[in-house]
Amino acid sequence: MKKKCVLLLLDGLGDRSYSELSNQTPLQAAKTPYLDKLAKEGVNGLYHASFPGDALPSENAHFSIFGYDMKDFPGRGALEAIGAGISLCPSDIAILAHFACLRRKEKILILENGKPKAGAGEIEELVDSVSDININDINISFKRTHGLYGIIVLKGDVSPYITDTDPITSDMPLIEPQVLDSAKKDINAYKTCDALKTYLINIYSNLLNHPVNTFRQKKGEFPINGLVTQRAGRLKIVKCFYKKYGLKGVSLSSGLIYQGLASYIGMDFKIFNDCADPGLDICERIVHGQSILDKYDFIHIHTKAPDETAHSKDPFAKKKAIESLDRGISKALSPFIDDPEVYVIVTADHSTPSSGPLIHSGEPVPITICGHGVRVDNVNKFDEISAAAGALGFIRGRELMYLVLNYLDMIKLKGLMDMPCDQAFWHGHYKPFTL
Repeated sequence: MKKKCVLLLLDGLGDRSYSELSNQTPLQAAKTPYLDKLAKEGVNGLYHASFPGDALPSENAHFSIFGYDMKDFPGRGALEAIGAGISLCPSDIAILAHFACLRRKEKILILENGKPKAGAGEIEELVDSVSDININDINISFKRTHGLYGIIVLKGDVSPYITDTDPITSDMPLIEPQVLDSAKKDINAYKTCDALKTYLINIYSNLLNHPVNTFRQKKGEFPINGLVTQRAGRLKIVKCFYKKYGLKGVSLSSGLIYQGLASYIGMDFKIFNDCADPGLDICERIVHGQSILDKYDFIHIHTKAPDETAHSKDPFAKKKAIESLDRGISKALSPFIDDPEVYVIVTADHSTPSSGPLIHSGEPVPITICGHGVRVDNVNKFDEISAAAGALGFIRGRELMYLVLNYLDMIKLKGLMDMPCDQAFWHGHYKPFTL
């Protein structure tokens, strides 16, 4: 039987130490008997999808975890677009966008509230008021994905090399769309900035006196009167995961970004809904993973729970979510752990601080690998500090996929050439010698 890999990805699991947790991280403070058992039975270390200190978003971190070079990263806007089923031509630009509460201070627009609350009826009316427009031969349209969030698609002579307009932090001015330094000679980038700015000003003007906002202001609520944007992207051509690593992969996750990323690199995917109990969610995904083990060589099982609770800036909420995940994992993972042909990797994509102004932070995360023949070390607890003493040491970026191939007995001996391209796995999908 061919060996398999199950990657259990606990999004945003890493954190910082907090005095209210006796100077421990939420993971250290959490009661995680099952994850600790895995650490004791496996080989441990620290992982960073880039380099220490680099604060990565999930999409960049996952792209690296799956063994791809960041030069081929298409931008989150493009990934979410294909995850949402939005058709993109090779030349199109996709930008993340969402409605926000803005206020004017002289000639400057200020972000009052980037995450306003609105009823379903209000959302429908606001979205309906944002129509497609042509500006200097550039077609711009807004495609809603969920709630007040969506994707702006630009068609024509456009470029993704532009800044965001969303400052993210309240009471900060919106960012002027500007051309990136790396694209100063790109005429289309300047046209894109001008068209996008005109479009956003148009929307702001149209929403100022919209009936929804007139009604909201009468109730003493902030008007939802503009769109803010970030992370422009354009699709590129990349080698599919199977051709790159010789593994048939699938992602079991929630969220458009993971669906989009899986589609982009040629993985299959199944989207799950999140419920109030992250333990139930992860248990369901693990059980489903067992039912499809015969079809796949690499199964990515993902939960967003640690990241989302960390964004609430409550270390205790994150600790509680981690404990729920441990219970859910303990109920379902044993068939994978007991299978001598399966290697289980437990790690995270990045650290998410449960306090302070940062969205994500640059500390490495713990990683445990369990399976036949791993070098079992002396680590007996799964957390950021204990893992540092493990035999794996410090792993970075695409090194993780090479470790996967190594454990699956698929890593190619350097120098062997069974295919015209120097692929990492062995044997390659080579052409048979014929007489």
